[in-house]
Amino acid sequence: MPRDLILGTAGHIDHGKTSLVKALTGIDCDRLPEEKARGITIDIGFATLDLGDYRLGIVDVPGHERFIKNMLAGATGIDLVVLVIAADDSVMPQTREHLEILRLLGLRHGLIALTKCDLVDDTTREVVELEIRELVQGTFLENAPIVSTSAHSGQGIPELKAAIVKLCRAIELKTGAEWFRLAIDRSFIVQGHGTVVTGSVTSGSVKVGDELDWQPRGQRVRVRSLQNHDQPVEEVHRGMRAALNLAGVHHEDVIRGQEVAAPGYLVPSRTLTVRLHCLRDARKPIKHRASVRFHLGTSEIMGTVSLLDCDSIAPGGWGLAQLFLEEPATATWGQPFVVRGPSATYTLGGGQVLQPVAKKIRRRHVEMLERVEKLWTGNDEERALTVAWFAGFSGFTAADLVRGANIPPDQVDELIGRLRQSQALVEIALSQAKKVLLHADMVRELNERILAVLGRMHAEFPLVTTHDRQRVQSQLDYVGDDALVHAAVDRLLKQRTLVGDPRRIARADFKPKLSANLRKLKEKVVEVYREARFQPPEPGSFAPQAGGNAANLKDLFEVCVAEGFLVRIAPDLYLHGEVEAEMRRVVTERLRSGPGLTVAEIRDMLGTTRKYAVPLCEYLDAAGVTKREGDLRVLAVQPAQQEAHE
Repeated sequence: MPRDLILGTAGHIDHGKTSLVKALTGIDCDRLPEEKARGITIDIGFATLDLGDYRLGIVDVPGHERFIKNMLAGATGIDLVVLVIAADDSVMPQTREHLEILRLLGLRHGLIALTKCDLVDDTTREVVELEIRELVQGTFLENAPIVSTSAHSGQGIPELKAAIVKLCRAIELKTGAEWFRLAIDRSFIVQGHGTVVTGSVTSGSVKVGDELDWQPRGQRVRVRSLQNHDQPVEEVHRGMRAALNLAGVHHEDVIRGQEVAAPGYLVPSRTLTVRLHCLRDARKPIKHRASVRFHLGTSEIMGTVSLLDCDSIAPGGWGLAQLFLEEPATATWGQPFVVRGPSATYTLGGGQVLQPVAKKIRRRHVEMLERVEKLWTGNDEERALTVAWFAGFSGFTAADLVRGANIPPDQVDELIGRLRQSQALVEIALSQAKKVLLHADMVRELNERILAVLGRMHAEFPLVTTHDRQRVQSQLDYVGDDALVHAAVDRLLKQRTLVGDPRRIARADFKPKLSANLRKLKEKVVEVYREARFQPPEPGSFAPQAGGNAANLKDLFEVCVAEGFLVRIAPDLYLHGEVEAEMRRVVTERLRSGPGLTVAEIRDMLGTTRKYAVPLCEYLDAAGVTKREGDLRVLAVQPAQQEAHE
């Protein structure tokens, strides 16, 4: 099987790119009537070249400065480039600009075709070659061969093919799993079949019948059929030019710059964090809040630059930045991009995406910037942990690591396992079916926030031993997931950092600050309620005995409840804990052995008055001991049911 690769052309207008492709392949890439009429390439064109062990999809790009955006779209996904320079014209403005763009896009493999050599003598050709060597010095083409050609006479075409084959052999074969991705560069309708989109497959593979995400629309689509170089195929993979017939897609909804990708792989975002480079020969520095045209894949989007670690990037310099875009973009970690001036007449620079989906970062925030730096300088584990840290309390998925940390899909589980073993990542169960992975720093921060809330409540109510758990958790609703806070509290209870039960919690290191007088008063209150049994006093009746501590009576009762000495039946109505347990027992035993009881019968059985009997019955209903049926109370759980439950 021949290896599939994408070859792109680059160079100034009228330097013979399209003619050279036709000489190589026999295919005329100028397909538009306007291109035929004007004799110039306006949009990207396509051809195929079979070189035995290699099958090349060729993308021919326009050279005119007005069509740089089309050139950028065509340069997406190419593996190698032929920089075309005419011998009778030498190096021209778009020669330089195209070369800079290719550098920004991270191209590593290419050669130089010197065209129209039949129009110049040997001396002129040699001078032009010297000028070319000066141009490419310090670039990926510095040691590239220069092949002299003439599309008109056929000179050098066999040599050019041989040089391309040699170059193909030097391109590393990508190994490991990848998810499918294709940036759309054009679309059309085929009668009876519907919408077809084309592009260069930049990663992974797709088969007929597979489902893909159509981004940034966020729509799931199905691949009805596939073509490669006008031939039906069952599968296309990286390095191929591909035409995808998509079911359920309207042609008028497809625009250049959209992408189709494996489900869950790409996520649209209007904010990206990037490494930004200002061209060495740029007319001016890139300034904070500069308006730019952002070129990513086959898309062109207007945006604003926010420089994070400086006020401007001088020509030749680098900086960290965020791009705020007018339309959402779909990117992956490390993906190259180009920024041009808002008027589209000059290139400012470019760089690599660090965060394809980002939140706004405060400028000169040292901790944030140090973490962002790790996305570029760190290894796989550091990048993965950085993605996890920025995910915050929301947690992250395997797709987030593939997209945002460049972790191969088949290595994600192993990497997560290592990071969990080292306790750099923590898995928290939100329910039996749902779990979330958090950076260990996020878990520590959440724990600290829970303890801080309780610390403030303990300081405000120094006599209250425990606090209502729901009230504590409600003060952390900004975390975004109630289940996460609930699970974090459970973990702290298991670790004994907190104490309490499902209803009330406290910091393990907190002790109520009761004075000697309050301790005596508490003992008195507890004893009075034990003796009062089912005719308890009102809390306010202790005010004379409390004296100067009367204002603390409410908190004192909270302490008694929290410590289990008293049980709150209703507002301002309490029973001693032992008395409440006795009430449950005697009512349950009586109802098990006889018919239902009226309020009056329960009153007499407990030896109390109607004033207390009604709230006591309502309390038993609420506690699930009894339930009301007309004027009677019966057991909430019938004996047979209770035995089965037990």
